[in-house]
Amino acid sequence: MFEKLSPMPADPILGLMAKYRQDQHPNKIDLGVGVFKDEAGHTPILACVKQAEQHRIDTEETKVYIGPTGSPEFNKLIADLAFGNDNPAITANRVRTVSTPGGTGSLRVAADFIKRINPNSVIWVSDPTWANHIGLFEAAGITVKTYPYYDHQNKALKFDEMLATLSQICRDDVVLLHACCHNPSGMDLTTEQWDRVIDITKQQGFTPLIDMAYQGFGDGVDVDAYGVRQMAANVDDMILCSSCSKNFGLYRERIGACSIVAKDSNAADITYSVILYVVRCLYSMPPAHGAAIVETILGSSELKQQWLDELKVMRDRINGNRAMLVNKLIEKGVTRDFSFIAEQKGMFSFLGITPEQVAKLQQDHSIYMVDSSRISIAGIGKTNVDYLAESIAKVLSV
Repeated sequence: MFEKLSPMPADPILGLMAKYRQDQHPNKIDLGVGVFKDEAGHTPILACVKQAEQHRIDTEETKVYIGPTGSPEFNKLIADLAFGNDNPAITANRVRTVSTPGGTGSLRVAADFIKRINPNSVIWVSDPTWANHIGLFEAAGITVKTYPYYDHQNKALKFDEMLATLSQICRDDVVLLHACCHNPSGMDLTTEQWDRVIDITKQQGFTPLIDMAYQGFGDGVDVDAYGVRQMAANVDDMILCSSCSKNFGLYRERIGACSIVAKDSNAADITYSVILYVVRCLYSMPPAHGAAIVETILGSSELKQQWLDELKVMRDRINGNRAMLVNKLIEKGVTRDFSFIAEQKGMFSFLGITPEQVAKLQQDHSIYMVDSSRISIAGIGKTNVDYLAESIAKVLSV
């Protein structure tokens, strides 16, 4: 059986990581990996997480399964964080949430749920979108199509084209939207644009699937959830996939959530039974440790405030890095307009250079990014921004 296999293409990010580790250049820079890094280039454990984890160690009494739903307390608190505890969908008891193995696990639960209830559904994703979205949905047997989103030439949204495509999507299909900090473009919808997308969603009747991997990394926990909260309050059916990897720094703990919003409480109970069946068939039970950390933080007013403060530090660093890079490029004599980087949100932006220039940055200057020129903003720091800006200036001048 195995001799019939052909090798799968390597993940470009993993390949970059390997090359970066082997590179001996003293000024090498990794702009490929999408994890938060502090000024020293480390991804630290948040202080609030340390405290919550110690509480977990001190109070945990068993390692027995927690059930397919995961922790009910985590599910409630993470849903309140996403939707707002006064959201009409919450107060009307229309939301059901399960814990999942990270945001990717949440998306796979959503994909299998969609496949089960409507095998012929098409999922529409933004062009571009997170690289794993397409493979993940196709692995679940769902057809994937794209709607216009990012204008690479003008560094802006193709919003009119996006609306035109959405207005043609049928009610049996699903549209994936990024809640905030769009990966990979960094270009988010404004509140006014969200309102127009919600209007078209209601008009067409398709099901929105919102991926929220970076709540709190854009403008703040509440502002970043605007689209999620307005959508939930205005449509009958909706799916939300969320992750605690970035905003809680719990990357390796693999904790996320999948929330279903239904028309009413009875419909929510029915969808809940289906999604629990999906979970049982996929991985049976979710991990418990990360959920326990998050529920300890969100369940304590003191730890929650500490988390919000630490999250602000991370957000401010990313936004500061954006402005710092733009200013340094100007300082190094770059005449091309890179101001769009400072205007975008979250961990990523497209630098907007050619694959050949990306290759030259790697070969001549040991600066690593994927061929699309998507850069991880967190990889920039005060100690490397001068070298980065100088290297970009040299490549652009050739």
